[in-house]
Amino acid sequence: MESRRLKHASLTLLILVSSSYGGHIGTASTLKMDQALLEFHNQLREEVQVYYTSDYCYECVYQHLATVKPRNQNASAIISTKFTLTVQVESQTRNESLCRWSQTYEEGGHYSVWIQISEATKDPSCMHTLDKSPNNIYLPLLAAALQLAMIALLFVVVPYIYRRRRTSKYIKIICCQGPQYSVDNVTHAGETAQNTSKAKPVRLLSLDTFRGFALTVMVFVNYGGGGYWFFEHAPWNGLTVGDLVMPWFVFVIGTSVVLAFASMQRRGVSRLQLLRKITWRTAVLLMLGFCFINYSPRDGRLSWSWLRIPGVLQRLGFTYFVLSLLQTFWGQKEIPLRADPWWKPAQDVVLYWPQWLIIILLETLWLCITLLMPVPNCPTGYLGAGGIGDNGLYPNCTGGAAGHIDRWMFGDNMYRYPTCKELYHTTQPFDPEGLLGTINSIVMGFLGMQAGKIILFYKKKNVHILCRFVVWAVVLGISAAILSKCTRDGGFIPVNKNLWSLSFVMCMGCFSFLLLGGMYFVIDIKGWWGGQPFLYPGMNSIFVYVGHSLLGFYFPFSWEMHSLDSHWEQLFQSLWGTILWVLVAYLLYRKKFFLKI
Repeated sequence: MESRRLKHASLTLLILVSSSYGGHIGTASTLKMDQALLEFHNQLREEVQVYYTSDYCYECVYQHLATVKPRNQNASAIISTKFTLTVQVESQTRNESLCRWSQTYEEGGHYSVWIQISEATKDPSCMHTLDKSPNNIYLPLLAAALQLAMIALLFVVVPYIYRRRRTSKYIKIICCQGPQYSVDNVTHAGETAQNTSKAKPVRLLSLDTFRGFALTVMVFVNYGGGGYWFFEHAPWNGLTVGDLVMPWFVFVIGTSVVLAFASMQRRGVSRLQLLRKITWRTAVLLMLGFCFINYSPRDGRLSWSWLRIPGVLQRLGFTYFVLSLLQTFWGQKEIPLRADPWWKPAQDVVLYWPQWLIIILLETLWLCITLLMPVPNCPTGYLGAGGIGDNGLYPNCTGGAAGHIDRWMFGDNMYRYPTCKELYHTTQPFDPEGLLGTINSIVMGFLGMQAGKIILFYKKKNVHILCRFVVWAVVLGISAAILSKCTRDGGFIPVNKNLWSLSFVMCMGCFSFLLLGGMYFVIDIKGWWGGQPFLYPGMNSIFVYVGHSLLGFYFPFSWEMHSLDSHWEQLFQSLWGTILWVLVAYLLYRKKFFLKI
């Protein structure tokens, strides 16, 4: 979920370099978030060159940082503090490395490196000193966490105590005991009873809460996540908070499709009616993503030359379409009652064997294209970011087969500022919502469908539901660990959100089963929590997502920030905009307004 701000703003380079000879040019006022000042003092009689690389950048070529003249001259550089840097000082005349070190510099700090002759060994050495203490970047997070904890007390503890004191006046509703489910797909809150005289179907509150939690984190990330790199998307391989939300959303789509379609099929909705409904919703999602989320008047004059064809809602819409077709043609209207067949422990899998066959074929297609398709001037099966990565051997191979297919299909009409651009210095466009990754998006949604089938097959058997959730989480987690070898870059198939790699899908499936199972236990079984406040955006997800995408960067949701050297204002703005949209969802909930498609 890329914010419009990142889409149209110029990207800051990993290292901003400026040099001076005989004087110090870096000042505290020049430093911004995620930056520190590094000054080199050369006491040798020869000129030296300073190079750097980020330890997060896989096998990246060293980049030039500074040139330091001899005889007590110095040079300053503003460096990034996001990741650990490896810095190397080389002799200009001898063409050899004088010293090398790896260090994680801290935001706002001023550091000095003295390049001199060691008195003990008589060889060149580098000595570090701290000239100005760095900022405590976690203090804003601590203050925000305390405030959010107080809000949680209001939303969770106080209503719980109130319910406990008035137990006799309320009827405790345990989910999955009713014969119908009104949970619908991600695009709206669900089917609600139109006739108030009829009994209202029981909602799976944990699913609404899960959807709302993912959406709330998504909005926070799209507002910048307070400027913290671990709330943004990972540069290439690996996981950050920003990489979690869309897979959770897709997982919820699959679970909702199973529950909603089972309910509609039991009510006698024909297959033709389902197909019309599926087609309409898919078309609306595609049009919303392409025509509205893609462009707004603040972007300037509309031009086809930069208009992006793939997108988040486009992928969600197509994923929903495929999952709905699977459930329409090969779903079970009723759970068959048979006398304990041998495959009963796996009945929620065996009875859906046509769906599994299609998913296995799709995943085989992804593996074959990704690992076997020849890409011009790139190694077969390449999964790297290109640019300066992999020792600079494949600069134009960003994304391997996935990137090649998208560039062939869409040309420049795709995402031009991929997350790897800043760190890997890539020049090729790469779209994280491209065609090949959509296959694994369908697989991720199918795992969500499996969660829905478990809930249907084992209703009123909460222990069985939770145990099967845990089993699926363990199997998927172990599979992801094997594929990635429990490393960020060194596995058979690294965990990569940009590519939606198989290991990424399995890892996210593991997290999804655990999170949904935990919420199901706390909310629907024990009733310890009503799902607030995430329940409200979860029941109006399409309104909140489209609303924050179109209006999110206008006042009062955001404003032009003036304090660029601290996380305080940006974190406040990110939380403020997120809380406002949760409040909007709450007001719509009170008014019983749910945007449906």
